[in-house]
Amino acid sequence: MANYKDLHGFEIKHRSSDPSNPIKGEIWYNTTTQTLKVAPQIGAWSSGGNLNAGRWYLAGFGIQTAAIAAGGSEPPGTNKTEEYNGSGWTANPTLGTTRYSSFGAGTTTAGLISGGYLSPNRKDETEEYDGTSWSEQNDMTEGRYYGGSAGTQTAAAAFGGSKGGSPPASTATEEYNGSSWTAGGALPSETFQSAGCGTQTAALSIGGRTGPSSTALTGVNLYDGSSWTAGTALPAGRKTGSASGVQTSALSFAGSGDPDGCVGFDGSAWTSNPNMATGRALLAGAGASVTSGLGFGGYNPPGNAYNITEEFTSVATVRSVDTST
Repeated sequence: MANYKDLHGFEIKHRSSDPSNPIKGEIWYNTTTQTLKVAPQIGAWSSGGNLNAGRWYLAGFGIQTAAIAAGGSEPPGTNKTEEYNGSGWTANPTLGTTRYSSFGAGTTTAGLISGGYLSPNRKDETEEYDGTSWSEQNDMTEGRYYGGSAGTQTAAAAFGGSKGGSPPASTATEEYNGSSWTAGGALPSETFQSAGCGTQTAALSIGGRTGPSSTALTGVNLYDGSSWTAGTALPAGRKTGSASGVQTSALSFAGSGDPDGCVGFDGSAWTSNPNMATGRALLAGAGASVTSGLGFGGYNPPGNAYNITEEFTSVATVRSVDTST
């Protein structure tokens, strides 16, 4: 009969104590307790501090312990900005332009918001945040809203979205260099109500819908800074949801079609994660990787503006293996 070494090419490590920082999937034999141990990746959503003002259609960026919530609809549209420190939200200086469904990117000390909508007009204004105040910058080439975004204050990408009219969706990608916007590679198809994350040269466009159809898409596209290619499809269609992380370590969560669902992406495949406690759509997200995400705000019919914040954390957790049989 083959043993572990025959199957995998190496032996299970023998340790006198469990490692303090186990690696995902690590297996070892604890010689002190004479127990076989494994460290699977265990994830869970937990409650964070509530937003001071419940909103949907808001923009978000940053990481789990330092995030920005900007604009949105309470309703109606708002210019409010709040900052999260890992436990609670505090009011920050307001945006210069009231809007919702904007593109967001960056950090709490170097943030960016662009585009958006305020009835009856789509917006093209861009504002930068320095941790203290917002300042107006050069406008986008085309006013759009309800699309995906990625990157930093000095290297951002805004893609897809609605431009009004017919067709309502856009294939456009625009790139920001800290001063002005220029055209990037077009998406393969007209897409809006999608989620985005990553960097300007390694972005993800996730789900959404296209044209007049209300069907939530499973499509995923990867950007390399010049062109988009199809990635592995989502397990279930999702629109008006959110995303966080980078192209090779991302979370996609909530939204119409899968309102409390959460899946992780490693650059090639999607895996299921525990559901959020509160299903919703039109929320914002922030986070650095597939192991650390933040979802806040959102909407659930018939018109509830949520102030709820949830944090996702995934760590390698030590488990004993029963070897008695």
